[in-house]
Amino acid sequence: MQQDMILIIDAGSDKNARLAREIRALGVYTEIYPYSIEKAELDKLVGVKGVIINGGVNGEGVKVSDAVLNCGYPTVAYDYEGSPALPEDDGEREAAIKELIFDKWNAERNWNAENFIADQIELIRQQVGDRKVLLALSGGVDSSVVAALLIKAIGDKLTCVHVNHGLLRKGEPEEVVRVFRDELGANLVYVDAADRFLDKLAGVDAPEQKRKIIGAEFIRVFEEEARKLEGIEFLAQGTIYPDIIESGSGTHKAVKAHHNVGGLPEDLKFELVEPIKMLFKDEVRAVGLALGLPEGMVFRQPFPGPGLGVRCLGAITRDRLEALREADAILREEFQKNGLVGKVWQYFVAVPDVKSVGVRDNQRYEGWPAIIRAVNTVDAMTASIEEIPYSLLHHITDRITHEVEGINRVLYDLTPKPIGTIEWE
Repeated sequence: MQQDMILIIDAGSDKNARLAREIRALGVYTEIYPYSIEKAELDKLVGVKGVIINGGVNGEGVKVSDAVLNCGYPTVAYDYEGSPALPEDDGEREAAIKELIFDKWNAERNWNAENFIADQIELIRQQVGDRKVLLALSGGVDSSVVAALLIKAIGDKLTCVHVNHGLLRKGEPEEVVRVFRDELGANLVYVDAADRFLDKLAGVDAPEQKRKIIGAEFIRVFEEEARKLEGIEFLAQGTIYPDIIESGSGTHKAVKAHHNVGGLPEDLKFELVEPIKMLFKDEVRAVGLALGLPEGMVFRQPFPGPGLGVRCLGAITRDRLEALREADAILREEFQKNGLVGKVWQYFVAVPDVKSVGVRDNQRYEGWPAIIRAVNTVDAMTASIEEIPYSLLHHITDRITHEVEGINRVLYDLTPKPIGTIEWE
């Protein structure tokens, strides 16, 4: 069914994602577009009930396109060219938004997981037809939800490819194969490309360059797998809205390139299928549950596409990568034992390319620090720090420093987002 839509035009605000989520929470779909959007793109949109021009950072040099100003839809501006801002008080803000979209624009509450699924299945069928799709299946919630949507939409025309790039967590490749091939019956191809990726990354210390190398190499692996199959014309990805927002659009400056947004090669030989690219993380989970995926899969720990590659900070070495993998496994085991899995949204270890002096077996011992990060968030746009019991941190420190070769210190990261991002790189 056609859903009502509210357009948010980014005219310089750093709170567009917040506004979009607030409107979606009321059951009305919304999308964010740059201030420079042109008529051809506007004309493609359906179900538009109103347009919000949202400023707020610095209006200098930000001029909304004539296409927006003359779009013909009801339009209101907040904090743009002298217009008032939305209230910051939660109650007053919600009341103002409700009055605008329901009382003035007569929008209907028809944005929900079930309607989204029905729409995406129809859109996927329209895009793909009777052709075949290759899916990059990491086993995380994003790619898992995409897999479930595609199976419903096109069935056996989907081939899932799980690439072990050598940057996965301990035991992860085996788990992905077991769940998707053995339990869900997916058409799954497993590719062990660990040496290939690590060789490409040797000596590369710039975070963005690492991300782009990993993203480009992923595409090359899929191209090679596709050539072994017949009729593959599409590449499906678990791109979500924070990936797009953080990679930069409109006045929102890029925070970091995501491998599935900023790392795609220009000569990509596939048409992309990205059915959840307009969803925030909590919305992806809601869709996963509505599709009938197991809760353990839907609420699985978030894991970036570049994997441990952006947690092995600086130039990746195999010994430091293995130390990171083992330390991360200990952290996850201890969080599981102590009932923190459902309480903490994301927790992981990062290991920088820095050594410090320690003592082991009564001898001088140089090793790396392991940095623990544990955060809570709703949409991955902001994040707060989880307060872990000090006794547990002591226990985890003892295990990591005694069981993991190469680690001689453990640190706890207390930085929220913003100012820090969730990942270190």
